Amino acid sequence: MTRPGGPGPGGDPVLLVAHGSRDPRAADATRALARAISAARPGTPVLASWLDHTEPTPTQALRRLAAAGEPRAVLVPLLLTAAYHRRVDIPAAVAAARQAGPPIRVRITDVLGPVAGEVDPTLLAGLRRRLAEAEPGRFDALVLAAAGTRDPGARASVGRVAQALGAALGTPTRISYASAAPPAVGAAVARLRARGARRVAVAAYFLAPGLFHDAVTAAARDAGAVAVAAPLTDAPELVDLVLRRVDAEARSGI
Repeated sequence: MTRPGGPGPGGDPVLLVAHGSRDPRAADATRALARAISAARPGTPVLASWLDHTEPTPTQALRRLAAAGEPRAVLVPLLLTAAYHRRVDIPAAVAAARQAGPPIRVRITDVLGPVAGEVDPTLLAGLRRRLAEAEPGRFDALVLAAAGTRDPGARASVGRVAQALGAALGTPTRISYASAAPPAVGAAVARLRARGARRVAVAAYFLAPGLFHDAVTAAARDAGAVAVAAPLTDAPELVDLVLRRVDAEARSGI
C-alpha cells in the first residue's frame, strides 16, 4: 500500500464503507464500484470496507492506510440514508482507528442519498438508468423499493427520492420497503393496480444485490409488476456521485 514519496499527486485515499451482507454478491458489487471509481480517478487509491460480514472493516482499513504512511483519508459511506450506521457505526469505526497505531486524519463525506433535503440529480439519473435497463416499456405507475428503516428521518429522505423520481418521469410514484416499515412492495404494487394503473414498474433503491432485492423482485412480480430494476452497483452515475461527495468534502477543508 506504501507509495514512494508519500500520498502522491492522485489525492488522498478514498475508503468506501458498505453495510455488508451474508450474500457474497453484495461484496462483489462494492469491489466493482471501487474499481470503477479508481478507473475514473487515476492515481487515487480506492479501497472497500464493510461494517459487517466482510473484511476489512473500516477500522482495519484505516489502520492499514496509516501503517502504510498515509496521513489522511476520505471515507465515503455507501449508504442511501443518514440513519444509525452513518450517525453511530461509522464515527465509532473512525474513532477506533485513531486509538492505536500511527495517526491518520479522516474526513467523512455525506451519504449518497438526500443531503439537507436535496436529492442529487446524479442519483436520479442512476435510478433511471437501471429502470430503463429493466425494459419495462411504457409504465403508468412506479414503486420505489428501498431496504427499510425504523428511522423516520431516513424514511422521509426515501420519500423525497420517490417524489423527485416521480416528478422527473411524470409518473405517480409510491414507496415500499423490504423490511422494518410498511408497505411491502407487493402491497404497493397491488394498491396502484387497484387504483387503475395497468403497468406498474419497480425502481430499486439498493446499492447492491442480495436477499432484500431478491425478495423485492419476487414479490413485485407476483403482484403484477411489469419490471423490477437492478441495484445501482457500479453504474456510471453512482461512480460520479461518489466522486462528487469526495470533491465536496475536499472543498470544505479538514
